[in-house]
Amino acid sequence: MPQQPVGEVPPPDGALPAGSVSAWGQRPFGIYVHVPFCASRCGYCDFNTYTAPELAGASGVDRATFGEHLASEVGFARSVLGQREVPVQTVFVGGGTPTLLAPSALAGVLRRIDAEFGLAPGAEVTLEANPDSVDPAALAALREAGFTRISFGMQSAVPHVLAVLERTHTPGAAAQAVRWAQAAGFEQVSLDCIYGTPGESLADWAATVDAVLATGVEHVSAYALIVEDGTRLAAAVRRGSVAVPDDDLMADMYELADERFAGAGLPWYELSNWAGPGHACRHNLGYWHGDDWWGVGPGAHSHVAGTRWWNVKHPAAYLQRIAAGASPGAGRERLDAHARALEEVLLRVRLAEGLPLVLVPDAGRDQVADLVADGLVLRRGAVLVLTRAGRLLADAVVRRLVP
Repeated sequence: MPQQPVGEVPPPDGALPAGSVSAWGQRPFGIYVHVPFCASRCGYCDFNTYTAPELAGASGVDRATFGEHLASEVGFARSVLGQREVPVQTVFVGGGTPTLLAPSALAGVLRRIDAEFGLAPGAEVTLEANPDSVDPAALAALREAGFTRISFGMQSAVPHVLAVLERTHTPGAAAQAVRWAQAAGFEQVSLDCIYGTPGESLADWAATVDAVLATGVEHVSAYALIVEDGTRLAAAVRRGSVAVPDDDLMADMYELADERFAGAGLPWYELSNWAGPGHACRHNLGYWHGDDWWGVGPGAHSHVAGTRWWNVKHPAAYLQRIAAGASPGAGRERLDAHARALEEVLLRVRLAEGLPLVLVPDAGRDQVADLVADGLVLRRGAVLVLTRAGRLLADAVVRRLVP
């Protein structure tokens, strides 16, 4: 699993700098909830997740009661932020596999969020799920509880690709889960996919893209596989038993997806996300816009008005802090104006809405004409927008804009 950043230790009561508390509410506010459980660990995954064997002997860690502890942190958040009325615009319950918790437990966390902060009218409430972790009854209960959006981890529609990724669902399970969610009345349904799996051909990826479009979903995320240190996949790559696709094939895969999604009425709105009108994920847009959010759960990250912090990672350590009424924060950092301006460039350049030129440092503005000439960005008035070629080289574009 990736190491957490190093920062100052938060105080036991979780108190934030006065400037952050007073500025809270000036930007939209969301809540992220991390459920760290998985039925099995996929070979490519380095997320902060735990299987039952990995938690054997961990004091107090019980899926049946875990939702109560997550709800307790919501109450702790309210005590830290004060009683100003700042309704929650978006909630995102991710993991792990959140749907390993009972619908009643997930509903209880959502009720606590509403009780403590209030959900804004029309709030977007997202839940992640694996296709084989839901059934029609569970989806109906979740929709009844107030979840409006669900995102299924499809990853691929090709059997040998799913096998390399060590996914437990069958190729058709995602399409079935989409049908169930649509029948349950979810307002938005999304599919998550991965491209660039060892052994995956361009034809394999095209089959997955076509399978996604056949479901009729209005949102899809497609991420290039990253071989993370410490995973079983990384070990297999080092042994030479599998080989990752080369950069040219990865670029072809991205271009194929972009063409077919856009052709089906799902244009890109972020480097790895495509959606029909009105179906972009508002919670994730909040991250890219630099809005405020409180991250609930083990390892969750938060940001409020220039103060960023992250919780202890292991569920047992998290529960110990929560039970004591203490902050679960492991570390935090305060971003100065320069750091926040730099992050704004790094994040907003990813969006199809474009990067306002006024946000680019003076030294970077000297690069704009060359970036346009190189075909990497378009200048639309006072906004810079990545071309498709620019999206494939987004990191290089950023280095030129922020020298």
